[in-house]
Amino acid sequence: MSDKQRDIIVVGGGLAGLLAVIRACELGGHVKLFSLVPCKRSHSVCAQGGVNAAANTMGEDDHPDLHTFDTLKSGEFINDQILVQEMTAAAPGLIYLFDRMGVPFSRTPEGNLAFRRFGGTLHHRTAHAGASTGQQLLYALDEQVRRYEAEGKVHRYEFWDMIEIVKDDDGTCRGIIAQNLKTMEMVPFPGDAVILATGGYGLVFGKSTCSQVVTGSASAVAYRAGAHMCNPEFVQVHPTAIPGEDKLRLMSESARGEGGRVWVPKKPNDPRPGKQIPEEERFYFLEEKYPRYGNLVPRDVATREIFQRYLEGLGVFGKPQAYLDLSHLDAAYTRKKLGAILEIYEKFVGENPTEVPMRIFPGVHYTMGGLWASYKANSLKRLDWDAPVNQMTNIPGLYACGEADWQYHGANRLGANSLLSCPFGGKVAAQAALAYQKGLKTHAEDVSKALFDKALTRCKQLEDNIKSNRGGENPYKLHQELGELMTKNCTVIRDNKSLGETVTKLDDIQRRVENCEIPDAGAYANHGVTFTRWLRGMVDLAKACAHSALKRDEFRGAHYKPEFELKQPAGLVPKEYWVWLDINRPAEYKDNYHDWFDKVDQSQRKRWLFHADYDEFKAKVQKQGFKPEIEEYFKKLTAHNKKWNKPTIAAYKNGNPEISYSEVKMELMPPMPRKYD
Repeated sequence: MSDKQRDIIVVGGGLAGLLAVIRACELGGHVKLFSLVPCKRSHSVCAQGGVNAAANTMGEDDHPDLHTFDTLKSGEFINDQILVQEMTAAAPGLIYLFDRMGVPFSRTPEGNLAFRRFGGTLHHRTAHAGASTGQQLLYALDEQVRRYEAEGKVHRYEFWDMIEIVKDDDGTCRGIIAQNLKTMEMVPFPGDAVILATGGYGLVFGKSTCSQVVTGSASAVAYRAGAHMCNPEFVQVHPTAIPGEDKLRLMSESARGEGGRVWVPKKPNDPRPGKQIPEEERFYFLEEKYPRYGNLVPRDVATREIFQRYLEGLGVFGKPQAYLDLSHLDAAYTRKKLGAILEIYEKFVGENPTEVPMRIFPGVHYTMGGLWASYKANSLKRLDWDAPVNQMTNIPGLYACGEADWQYHGANRLGANSLLSCPFGGKVAAQAALAYQKGLKTHAEDVSKALFDKALTRCKQLEDNIKSNRGGENPYKLHQELGELMTKNCTVIRDNKSLGETVTKLDDIQRRVENCEIPDAGAYANHGVTFTRWLRGMVDLAKACAHSALKRDEFRGAHYKPEFELKQPAGLVPKEYWVWLDINRPAEYKDNYHDWFDKVDQSQRKRWLFHADYDEFKAKVQKQGFKPEIEEYFKKLTAHNKKWNKPTIAAYKNGNPEISYSEVKMELMPPMPRKYD
């Protein structure tokens, strides 16, 4: 077999997977693409609001450096900074690439790309295709992949499930075992590199805004095979989901970006419909508490505020609901900009959101954590694009990108950054995988067939065990129990007592999963077998999340433990913390930041300080001095970050996660207190 015919395997047909396929083919690779569903039905299709890029077409003096700063600030500086910088620098180019591919982006009257504002930023930098941006991006990339299929460079396997990672005796990934979900046939597929672009694990929480295949099954397979999970405790709960009995449906942040307002009645248990409540009796709590950002504070902030209003008894009709109001806007304008998501609300609620306020509540939406992956920077603190380790897990030859990885979003994802990080990560992973393939001395095709036969036998034995089990447990009811437990104790507000109870209950659920009984032992399209296997993986990921959350005794982004919150003093100016670090050069930051104050490009620092000259700002702060309570806060924050500003690493050991911590790479800037009022 010639070098040109050696395969790269891409698992996942969403934005990350399809861009990985395209990039691999551009570089001369051959790809086998696997997807649980038709690629055009991958979960990326559900993304609505837009994709971020600091293209600076709105006259706001925006810049990728500001995009970097907003992303790191939203993630509470537990992101990989070099990768975030590289992503934001590449963002405008990706937008224009998608435009050339035919994505029907919304336009200004002059014909330029339109950008809306999203949460966590003061700039209009979110390009969008109405309110169905994910769908339009996915369809465009799918057409590009079809071109390479026609050229024989891609073989697509839809309705196939990856069920095992095949490793050799050295621990190197050599391919996968996949199952045809129609015929239930299991087949080994050798591959020089395997790229997992398989999304998050939202279904671990039962009802969520995720589609019904977002179980994290591939990540769980990799985790069991020895790949580390990173930051599994950081789970984004979107502030505006449409409540439902079967599942939650997203009401995009674009609704607030186009002028939607969040409010609750000032009177507890107010029985009146929202349209009948006069303006003076409405509590616009986000606008009052966060006047600069208003309804577009970051998602974790908005979610906690909405949840707190419910705990205060101000939920709509006393229920866990708040209003998201578009009724004050021009109906024709709203329909033009947000038609796709308004139709979803009308279909499932039966009300016209241009006439009456929508009823929403926070719902599990995204997982910032994922499989641990690496990268290599060059001497200029930029990504070394040709390094084989980029996006590679701790298993050689196994890569992760998109929502399946952990690197870009930290403790809280910035709205509209997912449609950026997915294709960007896919592009990086593909280029790294091709570089890795070129450096291999032994290719997957040269590995003994017995290695794959052994893995195939294990998979068949597990399926036989599932079919023959008569333990009496219903896997679907057990999943419902798992979701309710995780949603109750591992989402918006966490405490160690509840998390400890969750860990104990998860041990019991894990034991009961081994007793799942399915009524169908059929050999064709047996979803009971597939779901039971997925459920085992969901429990593994739930345990990684709960154990990690229990051990992280702090408040950071989406991980909120009130008892460990470091209260900010009145009058705090977050930028002054950098000056305090510069003046004091605390020992905790000796290795990371002393060079930053002396060597970082001044124009870059100026942008991060929002167009203020650093030296002038430093002189001003030094002259005025620090109030005692603020200096004390800075000291506590420094010690706190030294201990906790570290990614969590979860390694699978005999059915349980073994928790440790890595060092976050902060080559660009020190952390800064997070404040949005």
